[in-house]
Amino acid sequence: MAKWIRRGLLALLLLLAVIVLTAWWLMRGSLPRLDGELALNGLSAPVTVQRDALGVVTIDAASQLDAMRALGYVHAQERFFEMDLLRRTAAGELAEVFGPIAIDTDKQHRIHRFRARVDANLDGILGTHRNEMQAYVDGVNAGLRDLKVRPWPYLLMRTQPEPWQLSDSPLVAYAMYFDLQDGENARELALWKLRPHLPPALFKLLTHDGSRWDAPLTGGPRGDAPLPLADEVDLRKLPWPRRPSDAPAMPRVIGSNNFAVSGELTRDGRAIVADDMHLGLRAPNIWFRARLRYPDARAPDGKVDVSGFTLPGFPFTVVGSNTHVAWAFTNSYVDTLDWAVQSICGTKADSSCVPSVHHRERIDVAGAKPVDFDVEETAWGPVMKHDAQGRALALRWVAHLPGSFNLNLGEIARARTLAEATAVIRNVAIPTQNMLVADSRGAIGWRWLGPIPVRGAACDAQQPIEFTGNASECPPWAISTSVAPLLMPNQGRLWTANNRVVGDEVLKIAGDGGSTLGARAKQIRDDLFAKRQFTERDLLAVQLDDRALFLQPWWQLLRDEAGESPAMQELAHAASEWQGRASTDSVSYRIVRAWRTAVSDRVLDGLTGPAEVALGKDFVLPGLQQQESFVWPLVTQRPPHLLSPRYDNWNALLEDAAREVRDGLKKQGPLAKRTWGERNTAKICHPLARALPAFARGTLCMPFEPLPGDVAMPRVQAPDFGASERMVVAPGHEADGIIHMPGGQSGHPLSPFWGAGHDDWVHGRPTPFLPGEVRYSLVLRPAGR
Repeated sequence: MAKWIRRGLLALLLLLAVIVLTAWWLMRGSLPRLDGELALNGLSAPVTVQRDALGVVTIDAASQLDAMRALGYVHAQERFFEMDLLRRTAAGELAEVFGPIAIDTDKQHRIHRFRARVDANLDGILGTHRNEMQAYVDGVNAGLRDLKVRPWPYLLMRTQPEPWQLSDSPLVAYAMYFDLQDGENARELALWKLRPHLPPALFKLLTHDGSRWDAPLTGGPRGDAPLPLADEVDLRKLPWPRRPSDAPAMPRVIGSNNFAVSGELTRDGRAIVADDMHLGLRAPNIWFRARLRYPDARAPDGKVDVSGFTLPGFPFTVVGSNTHVAWAFTNSYVDTLDWAVQSICGTKADSSCVPSVHHRERIDVAGAKPVDFDVEETAWGPVMKHDAQGRALALRWVAHLPGSFNLNLGEIARARTLAEATAVIRNVAIPTQNMLVADSRGAIGWRWLGPIPVRGAACDAQQPIEFTGNASECPPWAISTSVAPLLMPNQGRLWTANNRVVGDEVLKIAGDGGSTLGARAKQIRDDLFAKRQFTERDLLAVQLDDRALFLQPWWQLLRDEAGESPAMQELAHAASEWQGRASTDSVSYRIVRAWRTAVSDRVLDGLTGPAEVALGKDFVLPGLQQQESFVWPLVTQRPPHLLSPRYDNWNALLEDAAREVRDGLKKQGPLAKRTWGERNTAKICHPLARALPAFARGTLCMPFEPLPGDVAMPRVQAPDFGASERMVVAPGHEADGIIHMPGGQSGHPLSPFWGAGHDDWVHGRPTPFLPGEVRYSLVLRPAGR
């Protein structure tokens, strides 16, 4: 018997070995070829594709079309699955790959009908760039075909990749619209629902649009919110829920930093621009580093030499430098969405109702039957919801309209000066950004880049338009990319960090779509004004600034108020050593941050309680990005009429918050060992990591290591969110530039470029902006030659 058992175990081990070797062989088969020569149909001349140790690609081509074809080829071989996810996300087609689990997500996105909109407006999207896009698409499909085995994620999911189409690249842009703008317009809807159920003075307090932390480029700070008097608001006399709200939180704010110094602040007159775009982090990174070089009669010196970050799916550099001009983005948070409350006409129409049309959408589902999905639209936009009276809530979004995306950003590769770059920007349509530009002459400038609603005088951007048939009501608005002004520097410095950037005169052009608290922007601004001369390393130091200036007053408040309150005493003792940074070893930072959050939650629960009672299950707590502007005055001034009725006094509220934090942290161990790094540990993984058994998931993740930084400081960092890139560069001095990218270049875990450069990003080590020494060289030759 033992003999047969041994033979059975041996057979099993051999079978497992065969399975592992087969899987390894298939995985290896989906790796791109890095050296040698390959034929690529459609090229006019040979193209060289070089890679350095990090996998950064340099493409040398004889023409722009050849460069675009080669870039598409490389993108497909390194990142096709990630490109596929982006197009499917925008189109609402994920269930076709992932099955029933993705149906609800597809419905949320399919209601916007982006594939149909792209197909209807494709000529306008492509404009004069159809040939470049076709070359890119052909390169993508050639790169996919040339892999010996289809990309490994499709092996895991047992499906085949679909070829890339001309309409797919615009869908990648609309996936970024979902990332950068709230396609549900949830914040504005939640505020609209709250408003009738709160005293006017209380609603005004909650929606105060600035704070003492404001740091705009133009106009002054708003300052903290003035607190209403007891005869205006008295929470003790208003209804309040017996239990704290468990309403879901608003989606987190997507943000970025960019800043620049002009030539008057550098030793040799160079202008320097810095950029770190904050997004959800994954392996591989969303961006792909590339340098493109090719002759171009319309470019300076008759050639293009552009380096920076590309987005797989797009045939151009998103941010970077072309040796004459460098450019950088942050999300603008201008107001790009508006609700309309409309009665839909039935069989009989009159002036008080609006007609609608219905579109039948079909969601294909892997392993299950297709799901038919009805989308209703009015002239305002798709009907997203209905109110309590049965009226339609239709959404107008910049992204829905013709002109919301085009390929004109690629033209900046030829710009020589700030003025030329500005001329290009006026005609670029992508999700609206704060764009900073620096040129090789030392000039810098700021401008909104992208489409902005052109609202009529009767339109209120902060309130849904209630349609009654009155001719004076707000008509469906159009969009424009050319209405924003160009702002020049304030004493040689410019900065944006998703905050309110401009004063009211400029802000009224585009409205406020939920700009963030100015603490991060203020810290960047103050860093820039702390020095008179800068180098690239100085700007990198600003990007890596993790000083906790925002929480310093809260740490002091905790110490001052501990008194004889047991929980606050324990927290204050454990946080007695204030490092003043969001460093990985800081216990005090973690405790003070958690206590402030718990206090703010209790304050908001009290202020929104009357609305929660009225709305019941329909209550949603809106994203209040400026809440510090009223929370801090409340906890320091402590007016009894604005205290949550759950508490006898303000000290009880502070102690209750401390008790929650203390008890929660103690469950993990002694308070003195609860560091920020323990809480802020990287979880940067491939999208399919969860499909693997728990013991194997780490193979598709970056190292699970503690990360410094947080959201209210320049070094923005969460476990799976933060700087998707860092770039510091002076046009014309790219050799002195600095760059970081988490997650690596390749989407293949067996690639030498999987996670390459990630450790430098974690630890903030300066690494060169330009590609390094060539490690691999591939020549793509025209087919048949």
